Amino acid sequence: MIDPIHYEIGPDRIVTLTLDLPGQQANTMNALYRQAMTQTLTRLQADKDSISGVIIRSAKKTFFAGGDLNELIQVDRSRAQWFYQMTLDLKAQLRALETFGKPVVAAINGAALGGGWELCLACHQRIALDEKHVRLGLPEVTLGLLPGGGGTVRLVRMLGLEKALPLLMDGRILTAQQALKAGLVDQLASDAEDLLIRARNWILANPSPNKAWDLPGFQIPSGSTSDPSVARMLALAPSMLRSKTQGCYPAPEKILAAAVEGAQVDFHTAEQIEARYFTELAIGQVAKNMIGTWFQLNELNGGQSRPKAPPVYHMRKVGILGAGMMGGGIAYVTALAGIDVVLKDVNFATAQKGKDHAVRLLDKQVASGRIEPERRNAVLGRIKPTGRDSDLEGCDLIIEAVFEDRELKAQVSAAAEQVVVPYAVIASNTSTLPITDLATAISRQERFVGMHFFSPVDKMRLVEIIKGARTNDMTLARAFDFVQQINKTPIVVNDARGFFTSRVFATFTNEGIAMLGEGVSAVMIETEARKAGMPVGPLAVSDEVSLSLMSQIRQQARQALAKQGDTLSEHPATAVLDLLLNEYKRGGKAAGGGFYDYPQGAPKRLWPELKARFENPESQLAGQEIRDRLLFIQAIETVRCVEEGVLRSTTDANVGSIFGIGFPVWTGGALQFINQYGLKDFIVRARDLAERYGKRFEPPALLLDKALNGTLF
Repeated sequence: MIDPIHYEIGPDRIVTLTLDLPGQQANTMNALYRQAMTQTLTRLQADKDSISGVIIRSAKKTFFAGGDLNELIQVDRSRAQWFYQMTLDLKAQLRALETFGKPVVAAINGAALGGGWELCLACHQRIALDEKHVRLGLPEVTLGLLPGGGGTVRLVRMLGLEKALPLLMDGRILTAQQALKAGLVDQLASDAEDLLIRARNWILANPSPNKAWDLPGFQIPSGSTSDPSVARMLALAPSMLRSKTQGCYPAPEKILAAAVEGAQVDFHTAEQIEARYFTELAIGQVAKNMIGTWFQLNELNGGQSRPKAPPVYHMRKVGILGAGMMGGGIAYVTALAGIDVVLKDVNFATAQKGKDHAVRLLDKQVASGRIEPERRNAVLGRIKPTGRDSDLEGCDLIIEAVFEDRELKAQVSAAAEQVVVPYAVIASNTSTLPITDLATAISRQERFVGMHFFSPVDKMRLVEIIKGARTNDMTLARAFDFVQQINKTPIVVNDARGFFTSRVFATFTNEGIAMLGEGVSAVMIETEARKAGMPVGPLAVSDEVSLSLMSQIRQQARQALAKQGDTLSEHPATAVLDLLLNEYKRGGKAAGGGFYDYPQGAPKRLWPELKARFENPESQLAGQEIRDRLLFIQAIETVRCVEEGVLRSTTDANVGSIFGIGFPVWTGGALQFINQYGLKDFIVRARDLAERYGKRFEPPALLLDKALNGTLF
């Protein structure tokens, strides 16, 4: 069996500790590691008089991934005392290395995150490979946690509160170069051999190092909490933090508290403070929800939703039909991934405008130093703008990204099919139109699939893949592979009007608009949406989407249902939308104004007339009522998508709702929101909302069945 920590004494009397936890791709601070480190520290102490120092390295591609999330997610209130003591024991191990009396060097060959970076911070010298894959930092806040291995204590003492807090509260990840510039890494090495040579040389040159905070007279850099400039910063910090988190995320608040309180006491007491806050977060529901999202993301990126049989396929040449914001954005991320792109529109000049979008994005990165000019030019060299269908010859994927019009989409897809290779996948970037219907425009319908990107494409990490009635597994697998090839996260859903994300997103915007129509204050609607954890209010996002487009989508749905002999049940929001569009001539942001005004050179503001035309003092609602309506309606519609077979897995539902719709991260996703609320309690509240506001809040049969059977989503 491989030793979790391999102990080797070299001819120069330097001990090399090689971290290599068996059965794992990455090293984590699990029970096996903790036991191995206890034994290692005992052996180091026994060998202390005969060794010169210690090098800590990794046998894996990464240095150390941090805490064991499988262990963390299971910690509940009944195990709080055990967890608190385990955390103190872990800190004591790191402190024993730090105060060992011999030089300890971290030879960082790859990513060192969370607990892994805390191990590095406990070392006297940190030397990292100067490679792009080296990522360093404390991202625990993104999992609803704070650093539990002394990270807040050491970082504040190294950098001071003002510089440490953004790294801790934002969970910022640094490259090796950035860490060197920040003073968190001491040296950079050119390769693995240079890494160990530098580590040995430093040990021999520094036989008795001490951390600054272990020396008499130590003061925190840039001033203590009583320093006037620091005190001013700390006086503003809580209100600034609350405006950012809206009180939905306890981790940043606990990080601020642990850092500030820890800065006023000795090192040991500061670690106890950190341990208490860490334990409080670990047993809380928000951390469990956010860790659950992390696991589900890994499942998706590991191919959970991909058909198993077809081999992995890498696209070589992709044609994009339509060079607007979406088409230009898709062209950019595709070329950035090293794939050749043909960007087609009605003529070369229009197509070039789409390429110019990539030019602007790349120029910003060059200006900020994130990429070299050579890389910019290489990416742009892969994008060929054109007005000719013939230039699509040889493409193994076509992505149609034209305006949301069925006839136009059919026309451009059919034309492209004539010139591409026979096995090419043809995809539509529609956000609402049924894929099975769009597929009738081409002859090889089994090669047709939906590929719904989100705007802005360069920032949004999710792509919703829609399987039509005739889409085969090969096509679905290749769409999935392409999404991963361009470094996005794919979810897979079955075909239906609006699919999953657009359909649920519409319930959010409609509910906000309906409340406005009831007389609820627009300010309250927008404010409470953000307090619920939504990134933006329903009125603001409706303006971004365009009220005209929302109306057009509704008209298309009405026409499609009429052909089937059915009718579209009108939502209470419809009357408000019609008023804005037809009577007040306000079509949204692109049209100059909708629910908001957009004064040139000034921030947007709610249209003042909303108050006079809609608001009723007797119709105001409590903040919790507004928040519940906005979250419950999305969760209920998500259940309907499961019930109707649109959603294929809980993972797709939760990840898709967070990264595609903006459902609050703290909930763990739309279905996890129901799980953590409690199914029976959720049903009671949903029925209460249905009684007050309409049948759309009635709990679906699937939800009732699960509650009856005691099962979760």
